[in-house]
Amino acid sequence: MITLSILLQAAASLGIAKMGAALGAGLAAIGAGIGIGKIGGSALESIARQPEASGDIRSNMIVAAALIEGAAFFAIIICLLAIVL
Repeated sequence: MITLSILLQAAASLGIAKMGAALGAGLAAIGAGIGIGKIGGSALESIARQPEASGDIRSNMIVAAALIEGAAFFAIIICLLAIVL
């Protein structure tokens, strides 16, 4: 059975690892953009339906967007480390 370390060594020697890391960083950025866009759209619809709750909705939207952004930054940093190291 092929172990993970052998696969990683083979990928690093072929340069495929850098391409995979760049693809991973791009997918993380696209995923975060889609997620934050959906949060913003849903928050605007909620505020339109209940304007009196706009403060609570806005604060929850900001917290959720920050969590998504944090996860995306983490994924991008891991991908960049895979490229450099």
